Amino acid sequence: MTVIKSIADVVGRWFALLVLAGGVVGLLAPAQSAAVAPHIPLLLGVIMFGMGLTMRPVDFAIVAKHPRAVILGVVAQYTVMPLLGFGIAHLFQLPPMLVVGMVLVGAAPGGTSSNVIVYLARGDVALSVAMTSISTLLAPVLTPLIVLGLAGSTLPVSAGDLFLSIVQMVLVPVVAGLLLRRFATRAVEAVLPALPLVSVTGIVVVVAAVVGANADAVLGTGLLLGLAVVLHNVLGLGIGYAAGAVSKVPESARRAVSIEVGMQNSGLAAALATAHFAPLAALPGALFSVWHNVSGAIVATLWARRVPKDTPPERDTESATRA
Repeated sequence: MTVIKSIADVVGRWFALLVLAGGVVGLLAPAQSAAVAPHIPLLLGVIMFGMGLTMRPVDFAIVAKHPRAVILGVVAQYTVMPLLGFGIAHLFQLPPMLVVGMVLVGAAPGGTSSNVIVYLARGDVALSVAMTSISTLLAPVLTPLIVLGLAGSTLPVSAGDLFLSIVQMVLVPVVAGLLLRRFATRAVEAVLPALPLVSVTGIVVVVAAVVGANADAVLGTGLLLGLAVVLHNVLGLGIGYAAGAVSKVPESARRAVSIEVGMQNSGLAAALATAHFAPLAALPGALFSVWHNVSGAIVATLWARRVPKDTPPERDTESATRA
């Protein structure tokens, strides 16, 4: 297990580059990579099961202690990012399926690697864990409503279908992991160090599959869509931090809110797009997976050099297993 933990640490440290490499593989071997696309929902389920294994009931205790910060983050998560995705997609005059993809990314819950980034950025890890957990549990209801509300007038899919998919891909695996952690604590804690390796591998494969299935579209619209994705993420990070500042939450909490708002579960967005729309709609999610880990690493590096003005909470190193 020591060797596996060492490998997992290296993988977590080079997460952004590995995801980028996955995208390159998708471009260089599109046919082989695209063959994995039908299995994206299963891969996401494995990733979310791993996330559930890292969760404990105590993760939700911060809601009672600091309700304002948690509510602020979750509300911003499900308002700022969907509206930004919709607005930016129309500003760049993207094709309808890419508009759907941008909205899907915006309407997804918090990213699976956001807790690691918050930890490295000296942010409030407990708040980050609570926000990710709550936004994930709300996703089966809120994500379909937001997607269909913003981009659903011409889409041949119902809220019920999206709800069922998110329950199957997210809620069931997360709850299963949470319950297993509760009733087999010792066994689960023994494998926790290896979870980043599983999560990173899953995300890299998802990105390769989506890029491979859309290789022509990436080469044709890649620059414009890339700019849209970068703007979406950067504005999300900035607005999230500004919302925390306006609400006068502590500096460590502002960092957590910023990262939680700016980093999305783009793997879920790609899986939903693949299952219910068209392969092209999954492309924003794939590009977002690459970019938001790069930007997250940059933000973490900059903030790590400055200790928050408030006294930072005890760092929950176990939360870093959510990579």
